[in-house]
Amino acid sequence: MSETATTAPTREGFGSGWRVVARKEFTDHLHSGRFVSLAALLAVVAGAAVFAASRFIRSVAVDTEGVPALFLKIFTFTDDPVPFPLVVFIGFLGPLLGIMFGFDAISGERSQGTLPRLLAQPIHRDEVILGKFVGGLAIIALLLTSLTTFVAGIGIFRLGLFPVPTEIARLLVWLMVAIIYVGFWQALATLTSVTVRRAATSAMIAVGVWIVLTIFGGFLFQALSAVLANPDDESSSLRAELLISRLSPFTLYTETSTVLLDPTQRTTGLVTFEQVSQALVSNLSIPQSLLVVWPQIVGLLAMTTALFAIAFVLFMRQEVRA
Repeated sequence: MSETATTAPTREGFGSGWRVVARKEFTDHLHSGRFVSLAALLAVVAGAAVFAASRFIRSVAVDTEGVPALFLKIFTFTDDPVPFPLVVFIGFLGPLLGIMFGFDAISGERSQGTLPRLLAQPIHRDEVILGKFVGGLAIIALLLTSLTTFVAGIGIFRLGLFPVPTEIARLLVWLMVAIIYVGFWQALATLTSVTVRRAATSAMIAVGVWIVLTIFGGFLFQALSAVLANPDDESSSLRAELLISRLSPFTLYTETSTVLLDPTQRTTGLVTFEQVSQALVSNLSIPQSLLVVWPQIVGLLAMTTALFAIAFVLFMRQEVRA
C-alpha cells in the first residue's frame, strides 16, 4: 500500500527570481537614454572639476614637498571657474541619480499595466521589488565607479601623479560610501514609487525632499537649532545645529567624505582654537579615519535600509488588480 506524501509549497526558487529581475532591470537601464544622458552629464561635470583641481594641485606640488594624499585632492579641491569640487558635486547631483533610477520602479509598471503580468510570473512578489532595487543600485555603482576611474585617469594623465596603495584604499572606501548615499535616494524614490500611482508624482515628491534636505537644509537646520537651543549660548546653538543637520544624509555623506579623503582631518565635530593649537600634526591611518566617521557610515546605511524596508512592506501589502 503506497502512501502519497503531501508537502506544503516551498520557496525553492527564492534566491534566483530576484536575480532575474535585477538582471533585466540593469539591462533596461543600461540601454536607456536616461543612462546615456546621466553618464554624459556626470562626465562633463567630473572633467570640469578635475581640470580645475589640477591647476591648484600643480601649483601646490611645485611649492610643497610631502603634501599628504596629494592625489586625493583631485576629488576634494577646485579652482575658478568651477565652484565645487567633485565630492560636493556628487553630494548635490548624486541624489538625482538615485531618484532617476527609482522613481518609476513600481509606479511605472503600474501605469503601463504590466505590474499584474509581472506578478503573475513564477516569481515571488518580494523578489520583484528586491530585484528592481538591486538592479538600480548596480547601475548606480557602475556609474560612480566609472566616474571615479575616469577622474583618476585624467588626474594621472594631466599631473603625472600615481596613487599609492593607501590612497587607493581610501578612494575605494569613499566610493562605497558614495554608493550607499546615492542608494538612500534610490530607496526614497522607490518608496514614493510604491505609495503613489503616477511616476511623475513619485519623481516630484522625491525631488522635493532632495531640494529641502540638500539645498535649503542649512537654513532649516539653523532655524530649528535657534528654537531648540539657548540663543544666548553660541556654542550650544552650534552643537544643536550640527546634531540636527546630521539627520540629513547630505551632512553624513559630506562629513564622511571629508575625513576619508583627507588623512589630516581628525574630527567631524566642533573644534575650538585651543584644541587646534594643541593638536598634533599627523596623518590618520585608514582604520583611524574609519573610527572617526563610523557613526556617519552606519547612519547612512541604516537610513537607506529603513526606507527600503518601508517600501518593501508597503508593496507586499498592496492589492494589485489586473
